[in-house]
Amino acid sequence: MEKINIPEKVNQIIGVLEANGHEAYAVGGCVRDVFLERKPADWDITTSASPLQVKALFKRTIDTGIQHGTVTVMLAGEGFEVTTYRVDGTYEDCRHPSQVQFTKSLLEDLKRRDFTINAMA
Repeated sequence: MEKINIPEKVNQIIGVLEANGHEAYAVGGCVRDVFLERKPADWDITTSASPLQVKALFKRTIDTGIQHGTVTVMLAGEGFEVTTYRVDGTYEDCRHPSQVQFTKSLLEDLKRRDFTINAMA
């Protein structure tokens, strides 16, 4: 498995989550961009921690899409989306799932992502 160079703040968030017994990975477009030797516009993190657990671990958070498991963690004025592993229901509007079920499985979370590259962690 190839490791990628992850920014310090992203490593810090992942480290806090892991130190508290949760899994956490950089995921999606940022991983794609690194492999394509591009600078990612942003870094997204997927985790086994629930949104409430994420909020409890970090001083400043924003409920970006908490109903879908997404909390933005703010570090030194920069935001990082942290999303709980989930399984999505049907997409009635082609953009948002009708329902979301949180899971503890990275594999289940990755299965819901389009395979172009967003299923990589």
